[in-house]
Amino acid sequence: MNDSNLDSKQRLAIYRRMVLCRKFEERVYYLFLEGRLPGTVHQSAGQEASAVGVCSALAEGDVITSTHRPHSHAIARGLPVKSLMAELFAKSTGCCRGKGGSMHLGDLALGMLPAIAIVGGGIPLATGQALAFQYLGKKNIAACFFGDGAANIGTFHEAINMGAIWNLPVVYICENNKYGASTSVEKVMKVEHVSTRAAAYGIPGMTIDGNDVEAVHRAMSSAAERARGGRGPTLLELETYRFSGHSRSDPGHYRPQDEVAAWKQRDPVGLYEKALTDHGVLTEEAARQISASVEKELDEAVKFAEESPSPAAEECLSDVFA
Repeated sequence: MNDSNLDSKQRLAIYRRMVLCRKFEERVYYLFLEGRLPGTVHQSAGQEASAVGVCSALAEGDVITSTHRPHSHAIARGLPVKSLMAELFAKSTGCCRGKGGSMHLGDLALGMLPAIAIVGGGIPLATGQALAFQYLGKKNIAACFFGDGAANIGTFHEAINMGAIWNLPVVYICENNKYGASTSVEKVMKVEHVSTRAAAYGIPGMTIDGNDVEAVHRAMSSAAERARGGRGPTLLELETYRFSGHSRSDPGHYRPQDEVAAWKQRDPVGLYEKALTDHGVLTEEAARQISASVEKELDEAVKFAEESPSPAAEECLSDVFA
């Protein structure tokens, strides 16, 4: 922690945002079990440090693209929890007016393109957003989240090559949680690290401990500075792990139990809480207060969502472009 430029206030804000990400996912898990939410959900408990670490290094006007596992990205980017919960409840007060659901959360006005469920689908869009920033002479950047599975999709190679040759202000962020659905990354890649592939496009590539939020913040800050300075993209690989299965219908039996247990020992929320406590930034009482305030915020979000109206029938004809 000593080599970070974060002060105590910023660190506590990062910690609270990580707790909010985790407790949001826990609350959604039980809401689905109780049959109170429609559709399905892909959760990201265990990956909070990558989402919060990246987004804590962004500026106003920057834009992120996300995946079919977008909840923590949206919370980390600062989208109101009430609008996210309402979207999951398919209510008109949701961030996408109840039309997107779990896999399509987002609000461009707040710096997040609605998430894209197609694997690898956000990579060319982030590249296009970066091209727009460059063309308009803006100093903003695009931050592109994708999983290890997307690193084998054609758009990964095509879009990153384009971003590289045009020196676009974009940071490509691979959240390597070791599994594409139920397939382990070792079965689909010869190289040990996704970041190795950056060499093929002549851009920097780094593999970072994705469960260390301040390490992620430092790496993203450096990559963002490079992008804003007109020096082009960086490929960041954040090694992390999702605690749940691929989706709500997946019990995750393909993963060895000792592997899951080992990664849970490296829970990013717990690791950061301990680091802050050891450095005198966080007390046990402050941690309890943060937890209680987050629970209250989620209670209010659920109440708001349940009391919000459903979209009117005629709204199915609006927001249609093709």
